[in-house]
Formats: sequence, structure tokens, C-alpha cells
Amino acid sequence: MVKNHEDGKEKLAKKSSKKNQDKANDLEQKNGELILDLQRIRADFENYRKRTEADVQAARQSGGNVMIVKLLPIIDTLDRAISQAPDELVDNAWVKGVLGTAKKLEKLLLDLQIERIPAKIGDEFNPELHYAVQYDEESKGDRETITEELQAGYTRDGEMIRQAMVRVGRTKDKQTQ
Repeated sequence: MVKNHEDGKEKLAKKSSKKNQDKANDLEQKNGELILDLQRIRADFENYRKRTEADVQAARQSGGNVMIVKLLPIIDTLDRAISQAPDELVDNAWVKGVLGTAKKLEKLLLDLQIERIPAKIGDEFNPELHYAVQYDEESKGDRETITEELQAGYTRDGEMIRQAMVRVGRTKDKQTQ
């Protein structure tokens, strides 16, 4: 009877051990699933955070560009006024003040990563950077070059804000002359 009792205990222990092992396996599997869920949720949240940051940055950039576009006509007017100033007034205090204001505006633009698009006379015309508003039909040559900058163009962090308005003509390529 003692042996039966021990056999019963042993069977009960094995059954109990098997149940406990099954429960442990189930819990381990659930734990693994929960860890995977947590990792997915963390990754989703990190992606959401990055996307939100990018959206906020894009909104700031866009809002900044709108302000800059509204400021550019004032800068254009100031540039035209400076270019039309008579030579005899260069030493005038008022003209010096206007020049100082223009320099401060240039520094502000640089601080905001806004760069003026190069459009000097003789530069090659680039339709991605320059907007041709006049074309000299009389000129002859192989290359389209800028003959005059009519309005400055600007980029911000490499993104076009406004193309430079230019007059374009043809010139002979330096190599074929």
C-alpha cells in the first residue's frame, strides 16, 4: 500500500510537474508575445515622434518661407535704391545708413540660410535657377548667358524660394572663338 501511495504521489507529482511545465511554457510564450508587442509599440511611437518632428520642422520652414517671400520685394527696392544712388552721395550719412541697413539684411538672410542665386552678366543661363523674362534675339552664339539681372533670386537650405529674373542673350563659346 505504501508503494501504491508512493506511485500515486509520483504520478501526481509528474502530472503536477507537467501542468506546471505547460503553464510555464504558456507564460513564457505570452511573455515573448508581450515583449514583441512592446517593441512594436516602441518602434511605432519612435516613428510617430520622428514624423511629428519632421512635420513641425516643415511647418516652420514653410512659415518662414512665406515671411521671406513677403520680405523680398522690400529687399529688391532697397537694392534698386542703392544701385541708383549718385556717386557724389556715397559719403552722405543718409546713404551710409541705407547701406548699413542693406548689410544687416544680408547678414540676416545668411543667418537664416538664405542665399542669393548667382546671376552675374556673362554667367551661363540655368533654367532651374534663372527665369528669363527677356531674350535678346539679335545676339548670336552657342551659349545662352545672362546679360542682366532684373531681380535677385534666393534659395533656403538648397530649396528654391524665388528664381532670379534675368535677361538672356547668346554668346560664342570661349573654346570656339
